[in-house]
Amino acid sequence: MARIALVLGHELEDRLLADIVEHGHVVVARLVSGRELLGSIDALAPEVVLVGAGRATLGRDLLAACDERGVRVVALAANDLERHHARHVGLLEVADASAGWDEVEPLVQGGAAVTEAPRGPATRRGTVLAVWGPTGAPGRTTLAVNLAAAYAHAGRSVALVDADAYGGAVAPQLGLLDAAPGFAAACRLAGSDALDRGELDRLAQHHTAPGGSFRVLTGLSGTRRWPELAADRVAAVLEALRGWVDVVVVDTGFCLERDEELSTDVFAPRRNAATVAAVEVADRTVAVGQADAVGLARLVRGYADLLEFTDASRVRPVVNRVRASVLGLDPGGQARHALQRLAGISDATLLPDDRRAADAALLAARPLLEVAPRSPLASGVRGLAERLSPAAAAPPRRRRGLLARA
Repeated sequence: MARIALVLGHELEDRLLADIVEHGHVVVARLVSGRELLGSIDALAPEVVLVGAGRATLGRDLLAACDERGVRVVALAANDLERHHARHVGLLEVADASAGWDEVEPLVQGGAAVTEAPRGPATRRGTVLAVWGPTGAPGRTTLAVNLAAAYAHAGRSVALVDADAYGGAVAPQLGLLDAAPGFAAACRLAGSDALDRGELDRLAQHHTAPGGSFRVLTGLSGTRRWPELAADRVAAVLEALRGWVDVVVVDTGFCLERDEELSTDVFAPRRNAATVAAVEVADRTVAVGQADAVGLARLVRGYADLLEFTDASRVRPVVNRVRASVLGLDPGGQARHALQRLAGISDATLLPDDRRAADAALLAARPLLEVAPRSPLASGVRGLAERLSPAAAAPPRRRRGLLARA
C-alpha cells in the first residue's frame, strides 16, 4: 500500500482511480499542476506522485523536491512529445497514458529505483565493465545488453555504451533509432572539452522497462565515422560516465591489433583505439567466446592479446552457448579443460545455449530479463553480473517513504 498524490487530467484520473483503490493504495490528493503539489508536498506527505508527463505538471523543480523527500515519481505520457519531456528532465519511470494499471503498478511499487537526474556535480565513481570477444559473433552485444539490464533490475543507474568501431549492434537489438550515434557525438564533444552531464543526458537514448530502465549511447550505424572514436576521447567519455551512473557497460569491437603499419605516424587515427581504450579504462573486462572448437581457439588466441592491455585479475572469461551437440558429453567440462590446457584459464563462467529465449528477446527487441526472466540464460547472466561486481548487482539501500516500506 502506498500514499499516492495524483497530478493528472480528470479523464485519466477517473479511469485509474478505481484500480488504485482496489490495489490498496490511498489517494492523498488530486491536484491539477506540479506547482500546486510543490506548495503542499510536506503537508500531504505522499510516498508516490503519479503525474502527467506534460510541461504543465512535470518539471525539474518537482523532481528535485521529490528526490529530497524520498518520494517516487511515476509519469504517464500521452504522446512521444511528453515522453521526450520526461526523459529530458531526468525521469525514466514513464508509462504510457493508455496503459492499464497492471503496467503502472510495478513502477509504483518500486520495480525500478528512483533515478537521479543528471544535475549538479558528479559525486559517484561508477564501475566500468567492458565486454570484449574475438571475431565470429560470440555474443558480445547480447551479453552487454543483458548485463546492463541485470544491473538496472537491481536498482542501479546504468549506461550502456556501444563502442564497436566496426558497426554498432546495440541499437537494433533494443529497437532504438541509431541514425545519430550517441557515443560518437559524445566523443566529439569530449575532444572539444564540451562534454558535461547535461550533454550526456541529451545524447543518450533510454530503454524503459518496469523492472529497470537504463540509458544507451548508441554506436556507429556505418563504418566511416570510426576516426571520431579516438582513444583519448573514448577514455574521457567513459570517465565522465563514471561520475554520472553506478555502472557503465561497454560493448567493444573484436579487434585488439595495434595497427602497426601506422605506428610511425603518431597522429594517424587507429580503428581499434576505441576497443583498446575501453579495456584499459575498465575495472573488469568480460572476455566472451563461443563454445565450439573454432570459438574456443579464437578466445584462447585473443585472450593472450587482451592481457597486453589489462591484468588477468581484471578479466572474467565467459564461454557462451555451451551445448553437447558440438562439444560432446559434459560440454562444460570439455570447455573448461580446453581453456585450462591451452590458456591457463581456470575460472571461466559458462552460459548455456538457450536459443529459444535468445530468439524471443531479439524478436521483442528487449533484454532477456524482460522477455524470459526464468530462462537458464537469464539466470546465468544474473549470476555473472553478481560475480563481476557484487556491490553493483546488490539492491541499493532503501530510501524513506515507499522504498522504506517495500
